[in-house]
Amino acid sequence: MESASALIDQKIKQLGDWRGQMLAQVRQLIRDADKDILEEWKWVKPTNPGTPVWSHDGIVCTGETYKEVVKLTFARGASIEGSKNNYSKLFNSSLEGNVRRAIDIREGEKIKGDKIREAAFKELIRAAVAANARAHASRSTKKQAATKPPAIERTATDRPSKKSADTKRKATKRAARKK
Repeated sequence: MESASALIDQKIKQLGDWRGQMLAQVRQLIRDADKDILEEWKWVKPTNPGTPVWSHDGIVCTGETYKEVVKLTFARGASIEGSKNNYSKLFNSSLEGNVRRAIDIREGEKIKGDKIREAAFKELIRAAVAANARAHASRSTKKQAATKPPAIERTATDRPSKKSADTKRKATKRAARKK
């Protein structure tokens, strides 16, 4: 089985046009923005050879190629979009959803080489990683709370010094049954 990075390299080479060049450029910007990003190849089906995916504590974005666009879909785009920042202006597709947002890049458009868009794109990648980290931490906290028994606070007056009367009765009944 080939590595995801090798499959992405193969996809870029196979495209052989502006879409391959653009996918290579955004891939490099993604790697530059987050050195710990993980490249994956997902959703392979008989009708689809698969999709490049970049992850860090969850999916950051996917890189799909179509005839007219290279589409970068951000899994948590809606949660990082909307604030007053440079990167939210990059989103131009899937704007009506509650979770995802996307960037459609058409032939002739630039991200790499346009200093403002390049900086905004890297900022977007870092914001997406941060959103994943918050969600990951939230899931971990909820999971710990679900598995950890609730703490019982007791005061000195709550602690029985000897067996309670109820416990003594149960012990007496058990002893009587054994006879």
